[in-house]
Amino acid sequence: MIKHVETREELNELTAKGDVLLDFFATWCGPCRMLAPVLEELDASNFPVQIVKVDTDEAPELAMEFGVQSIPTLFFISEGKVVRSTLGYKRKDQIIDFCKK
Repeated sequence: MIKHVETREELNELTAKGDVLLDFFATWCGPCRMLAPVLEELDASNFPVQIVKVDTDEAPELAMEFGVQSIPTLFFISEGKVVRSTLGYKRKDQIIDFCKK
C-alpha cells in the first residue's frame, strides 16, 4: 500500500524498514497525476520497494529539506540515505530501472 507522509519522523520510520521510492507531488500537477497510476500499478504488482508520497502543498518543509524545486521528483532511498533522484514523469519500466541501478 502506498503511504503518504507529512513529517520527517513519519518518513524516517518507513526508510528504516528498507528501500523506498519517495514521490514529491501536488494534486494540481498534471505530470504528477499521470505518474500516480503508474506508481499504483507498481505497488499492486508486489514491487519490492516501498512507495511513499509527499504532497508538497501539505508538507512544504519536507520538500524544502529535500531541495525539491520541480514536481514530480522521485528519490530512491536505501538504508535511510538518498541514493539518487529524478525529475518528471516516468514510465513503469523507467521507474523499475531507476530503482535497480
